[in-house]
Amino acid sequence: MTTTETTPAALTFDEKLRNYARLAVRVGLGVKPGQRVLVQAPVDTAPLARLVVREAYAAGASFVDVRWDDDDVVLARFELAPDGSFDTISQWRVDAELETANAGGAVIAIRATDPNLLGNVDQVRVAAYQKALATYRRPYSQQVMTNRLNWNLISAPIPGWAQLMFPDASADMAVEQQWDAIFAATRADQPDPVALWEEHLAHLKRRRDVLTGKRYHALHFRGGETDLTVGLADDHIWGGGAADTPGGITFTANIPTEEVWTAPHRERVDGVVVSTKPLSYQGVLIDGIRIEFASGRIVSATARQGQDALTRMIATDEGSHRLGEVALVPHSSPISKSGLFFFNTLYDENAASHIAIGSAYRFNVRGGVDMPLEDFLKAGGNDSLTHVDWMIGSDQIDVDGVARDGTREPVMRAGEFVI
Repeated sequence: MTTTETTPAALTFDEKLRNYARLAVRVGLGVKPGQRVLVQAPVDTAPLARLVVREAYAAGASFVDVRWDDDDVVLARFELAPDGSFDTISQWRVDAELETANAGGAVIAIRATDPNLLGNVDQVRVAAYQKALATYRRPYSQQVMTNRLNWNLISAPIPGWAQLMFPDASADMAVEQQWDAIFAATRADQPDPVALWEEHLAHLKRRRDVLTGKRYHALHFRGGETDLTVGLADDHIWGGGAADTPGGITFTANIPTEEVWTAPHRERVDGVVVSTKPLSYQGVLIDGIRIEFASGRIVSATARQGQDALTRMIATDEGSHRLGEVALVPHSSPISKSGLFFFNTLYDENAASHIAIGSAYRFNVRGGVDMPLEDFLKAGGNDSLTHVDWMIGSDQIDVDGVARDGTREPVMRAGEFVI
């Protein structure tokens, strides 16, 4: 007797889009009945934002509001507004985030912008605005960095970004191809993506638990031009995948996510590190980053492209001269295997191990969420107005775990986990 196997029919675009919105709300945001929700979305992503609103109500949200963004409006200001006006921000936009968080609500952002949007404008203007925004936004950012609320980041195609990713395609085809890439990276193109995500999150939890149990004193990255020792914060904890708010709401901050990460010790980073992928930062592409650290602090920083933007990023404050995150990602991650460069850190950081300049997540130090800042700094945690991830991993990079007594063991070889 023989049987004929049938291949499940491919999902339609609308089915994938609904899957994506459901993932964002159910797995990403973890909305609970009675919560209010703030959705932040570019106008070009309105169809997805509307589905997210409906999914949030279906999950029991009491009130869902949307704050719209637009690249053209942003660009017009940086091109045409007068000098001296860029320390002015729309406080009501930040107030909406803080009001939602203080009310026990949840915030989801659809982050999509043209990576080269501000590449040709005066970077002094950009830096002034970003510093003013980060300063005013700090009370909300501190809640994000301590997981006081359930929050989530996703993305969606917009024409300028899509054509940068797929320069040989027509505008419409580039958007279509970018949707395919996003659906694949988030598993939204599968019949039951929620089940797949539950399995994936369980795998990330096992890995972060193993690493926390190792209690390494430092990680040593070597390969190519990189030879970097990253000391780890005292009593550090590894994160990865899902997290919990103090009220017990489980959420997954980034979709997609393939990383496990922890807090470096702000005073124990030494050596040279070279980027393995470009960084899209505030509308400027920075490539060929080479940074040297001594006793935790950046002592030199160069880039083949985007030097001015890199310099201004590091100059944000004292904390931006130090590291706030070190993350491990296998070279065989789905995003890496796709061979695509997204020009978007949400995706690109999940294709390679990376480090972040700036503030550390308080929950990466045991007891760090509730301890005074002075004690957090003493434990090795870092504090800054900024937090910028950039990629340092590849199949040429090995990582060792270094114990307090100096003994070491392999953690990654040729970009793959061996523990």
